[in-house]
Amino acid sequence: MDILYLLIPLSLVFVAVIAGFFLWAVKSGQFEDMEGPAHRILMDDDLPEEKGEADPKNTEGNTR
Repeated sequence: MDILYLLIPLSLVFVAVIAGFFLWAVKSGQFEDMEGPAHRILMDDDLPEEKGEADPKNTEGNTR
């Protein structure tokens, strides 16, 4: 029963620390744009290279 005198205040301090981290994250903008990075991946502008096209920067493989 004596352990409750230690565990209850310790758990209250733990909850306060977690609440402090959560409030810091909210105030610093960590949860502002949750969908932006996911949309950025889908809207990638890189075009795949066609098979058989030679890379103009690669001069090692050109034997013509």
